[in-house]
Order: sequence, then C-alpha cells, then structure tokens
Amino acid sequence: MTDKQKNFITRTLTSIVFVVVLVGCILWHPLAYAVLFGAITAMTAWEFCTIVNRHADLQVNKLITTISCVYLFLAVMGYNLNMAGSEAFIPYLVSIIYLMVSELYFDNKNSIYNWAFAMMCQMYVAIPFASINALAFIAVPMGYGEYESVYNPVLVLSVFIFLWCNDAGAYCVGSLLGKHKLFPRISPAKSWEGSIGGGIIAILASQLIACYDPTGALGDVSYIKWAGLAATVVIFGTWGDLVESMLKRKLGIKDSGHILPGHGGMLDRFDSSILAFPAAVVYVYTIQFL
Repeated sequence: MTDKQKNFITRTLTSIVFVVVLVGCILWHPLAYAVLFGAITAMTAWEFCTIVNRHADLQVNKLITTISCVYLFLAVMGYNLNMAGSEAFIPYLVSIIYLMVSELYFDNKNSIYNWAFAMMCQMYVAIPFASINALAFIAVPMGYGEYESVYNPVLVLSVFIFLWCNDAGAYCVGSLLGKHKLFPRISPAKSWEGSIGGGIIAILASQLIACYDPTGALGDVSYIKWAGLAATVVIFGTWGDLVESMLKRKLGIKDSGHILPGHGGMLDRFDSSILAFPAAVVYVYTIQFL
C-alpha cells in the first residue's frame, strides 16, 4: 500500500468519525452540543495561540486567551437560553482587560503584537463559535408577549451540510472542469468552476432541507430563503477557507495542527465555519428567516 493510499484511508476514517460525532452531538441533546462546541472552541483557540507563538516570535497568553474564548461561548449560550442576564459577560470583559494590562508587567519583546493576536483570537475564534448559539436556540412565542428559548439543531446542522456539499461539489467540479483560478495568490488549487459547482450543490441541498424539517420548529420557511442561506454560507465559507490559507502562508506553515489525522488541525477543519456562522446569523436575523 502506497503512502498516498494510506493517507486517503486515514482521511476517510477521520472524516467518518468527525461527521458522526458532530452530527450526533448536535442532534442528541443541547448539553452534548454545548460540550462539543465548548471543546472545539477551546482546542481551536489553543491551537491558534500555539501556531502564532511558535512562528511569529510572540508570547500570547494561551491559557487566559483560551479560557476567555470558551467563556464567551458559554455566556452567549446562557444568555440565549434566558439562564443568565447581561451580567454574564462581565467575567469575559475582565479577561480582556487582563490580557491588555498584563503586558505592562512583563518585559516581552513584542507586547503590542501579543495584544493584537490575543484580540484577533477573540475575533477569529471566540465570536464566530459563540455566534452559533444564535442559530441553535430559537425564541418561541408562548403567548401574552412571552417567549421561550428552545434548542433546535436544524439551522446549525444545515450550515455544516451546506459547507460539506460545497466542499465536495467544488472538489469534483473543479477536478473535472476547473480552468480559471479563483484566488491563485492564496490558494492555487481553487477554481471559479469548482466554486460555482459547489455553490449549486449546496443550494440544491438547501431545497431538500426546505422540503423536510425533521423537527418542524422552523415553521414554513420559503425555498428562496433557504437558497439564500446556502448561498451566504458558501460565499463566506469560501472566504473563511481563504483567510485561513493566508494566515498559514504568512506564518509559514502547512497545517495548523495534527489533532485530526489526515486533516491537520482544528483551524484546518473549521476554517470555512469561522466566517460562515457569523454570516449565517446576520442573514437569518436580517431577513427574518424564521
């Protein structure tokens, strides 16, 4: 068996396990969802700080930065569930202040860059993963002007389905028809043909979801709105992929980590999601999707 074949088998097995765990936790229970994405947020933030510190001669506080990212995810979830008020965000703000002020007391070579990358981790990791909660928990009217927050996995899972369909479609169409490079300076392998093909596959998948909402909690959402959500996820997911590629190029690395055999690190696996989820939240609440 050649190394290429071994790598293909490794990537396939990792993908199967990854999809089973992700889909299973999202569909199973809100607690499983919280544990899964809390862990993903922690690993992604830690990985981001690790590659920055290793390849940019920096000393970003990995522990506090990671804890603050996870806390923001949990705080937003608690706020969306009406389990906590706005005071839940005070510890997060305290952690941000600490990351800023602490550099005054350490004689670090690149204090300003430590600040910059610590804040970038909040923008690049914490906020996107925290925004997932706005899709996972839906306010359902209970009468008399009152609302109850209910966990519904359909929107969260749909974003991943659109991203997976886009990736698969872009790879297949791009391999067969790809001639015009999408962004050769950052990602030479991507083509316009592949991107358009992946987008079409994702939009077709959105129409299937529009036909069948397994929970019924989303109500009667139009086919056009579902198509718009798929298109939004595809466009911003592609940008997310390119942003992570640029980050790795600037840091001079091939993979962000090795936690997922055959796939690299958490940033490699969730690069598209990092921009797709905030964009999906903006889309859903701007057009009154529900």
